[in-house]
Amino acid sequence: MSITVTNLSKNYGAQKVVNNISFTINKGEIVGFLGPNGAGKSTTMKMITGYLQADGGTAQVCGITVHINNNETKSKIGYLPEANPLYVDMYVREYLAFVGSIHNVETSKQKIEEIINTVGLTLEANKKISQLSKGYKQRVGLAAALFHNPEVLILDEPTSGLDPNQIIEIREVIKRLGQNKTVLFSSHIMQEVEAICDRVIIINKGNIVADDTLSNLQKGNTSTQNITVGFTEDINMEWLQKLQDVTSVTTGSPFTYQLSTNNSDGVKKQLLQLAIDKNLTIQNLQSQASSSLEDVFRSLTS
Repeated sequence: MSITVTNLSKNYGAQKVVNNISFTINKGEIVGFLGPNGAGKSTTMKMITGYLQADGGTAQVCGITVHINNNETKSKIGYLPEANPLYVDMYVREYLAFVGSIHNVETSKQKIEEIINTVGLTLEANKKISQLSKGYKQRVGLAAALFHNPEVLILDEPTSGLDPNQIIEIREVIKRLGQNKTVLFSSHIMQEVEAICDRVIIINKGNIVADDTLSNLQKGNTSTQNITVGFTEDINMEWLQKLQDVTSVTTGSPFTYQLSTNNSDGVKKQLLQLAIDKNLTIQNLQSQASSSLEDVFRSLTS
């Protein structure tokens, strides 16, 4: 196993941020690590990389226990944290040479150019990091994570700040790297996870609520339905949120709302009764089976 997490826990004061979680990831796997803000994703990643001490349990990377051999495990990991730390007064090539020297690896011009080309930095490589857009700074961080050719990549929001074209390019980089490395990455972009991952781990309030292949998660969620209801006027959203068996409510086009539920027929009856009680006019009302990763995520973390 390239990553083994066993009963890992972390507390901040009285709050248990990560609650006794366990999972394993093999070489060649690209695993999406999902959860709402504050669910414990970044904290877990920091403990695996050794940047944060666990309060309980263990994390192993390539068979090495992180808290016992911290420096050795860091040599096995390429880490791109959510807050991408860069020396912005350095030029791109200068910074990558600096990163290589830290890892005691070859810093030849050829090696630097290969990394620059891999992450698509060629057009911006002559600039200072401070002159780069957020998206290109993100690429510099990814290049730094890759420079020492690590066996394990841990990427926290790697496509943050990228435009749609850049996201597709970085997606292809991650997919290519995942063929012979272990990749654990978090993202709030569900389409990104669906495009890259075969397996997904979902954490909520410090607990793992799902760990399965993407196809199995979607199959297991077919009982969830999306109901779209449109009114002729704006309404109080709390009326919809208080309906029985409704797990989430979002707004679409004006006066249109989407409700997630495991009891479609019951919610439809309640909507009709709501319209009568509040003197509302329903323009349209329809439902469909829900099986996207976004729907799975919402049903498990609402």
